[in-house]
Amino acid sequence: MTTPLGPTHGGLVVDRAGHIYCSTDGARPVIVFTPEGVVVREFGPELAGIHAMTLAEEEGEEFLVCTHLLQHRIVKLTRAGHGLWSLGAPMESGLYRGPDDFKPTAAVVAPDGSLFVADGYGASVIHQFDAWRRHVKFFGGADAGPGQLCNCHGLSLDCRGSQPLLLICDRRNRRLVHYDLDGRFIGVLVEELRRPCSVAFVGEFLAVAELEGRVTILDRENRSVAVLGDNPDQTQWANYDVPPVRWHDGIFNAPHSVCFDAQGNLFVSEWNSTGRLTKLMKINLLPKP
Repeated sequence: MTTPLGPTHGGLVVDRAGHIYCSTDGARPVIVFTPEGVVVREFGPELAGIHAMTLAEEEGEEFLVCTHLLQHRIVKLTRAGHGLWSLGAPMESGLYRGPDDFKPTAAVVAPDGSLFVADGYGASVIHQFDAWRRHVKFFGGADAGPGQLCNCHGLSLDCRGSQPLLLICDRRNRRLVHYDLDGRFIGVLVEELRRPCSVAFVGEFLAVAELEGRVTILDRENRSVAVLGDNPDQTQWANYDVPPVRWHDGIFNAPHSVCFDAQGNLFVSEWNSTGRLTKLMKINLLPKP
C-alpha cells in the first residue's frame, strides 16, 4: 500500500467474512482490508483514536463495539461504520471529577448482553454495565495485589473452560488475570510477561501481544509454547518512533493488538507513529514419513 496507515495505537478484529479491521489515530481512523491486504473501505474522521475493537453478534449480524479513547467513550458501530449508540463516563460510579477522566482501553460483551469496559488509562478498574448500558459496578483498582489491576489495558472473554471468564491484560503488573462475570477475582494465569496489551484466541490457544517486542502463544494450561517475532534489539521495545527503514519482517517492536482469522493466520498491529500491521501465515507441519 502506498498510502501510510497513520499512527497505530488501536484495535484489530477479523469478521466472519475474513475482513480485517484496523484502527488508527490518524486521518484513516478505521481501515478494512481483505485477507490479501486490499482496502475494502474506510470509516470517517470522527472515529480517529479508537483504542480497541471487539465484535458482537445480534440476531446473526456482527457489530463493532469500540473503545474510543480520544473521545472518552464506548461506541457501537455497524461494520460499515455507522454509529448506533455511544456510552460516556459512568459518572454515577463516583470515580471521576469530569467525563474526560474516563480513559477506556478495551471492552467486551458477555453472553447475556452485559458490557465490561476496562478504564486502563484512567482509574484502572473494570466497569460492568447491564444489557441496557446501565452501570452495575466496578472492580479492580490500581495496585499489584490479588484482585487489583495496574493499567488494565486489554480485556477479552475466555471461553475455553466450563464457564466464560474475563481475561484481563494487567499490563504494568506484567500478568494476565481471570475474573468471573460477577467481578470476582479468580486468579493469575501467567506472570513476568513483557507488558501484555491484548490477547486473541484460536481454539484452546491464545496469542498475547507484548508491547516489549514479541508475541507469545499460550496453550490451554496457559504455558508458553511459542514466541513470535522476539526482537533482540531492546532499544526498539515499546518504541513508538521506530521508522520503517529499521523494521525487520517477522520481528516486532511494540505489539499492541492481535487477532486470528478462521484459518489460524495471525494479525499484529503495533504501537507505531507510521503505522504497522503484520500478517503471519499459519504453517501446517506434516508428520515425518
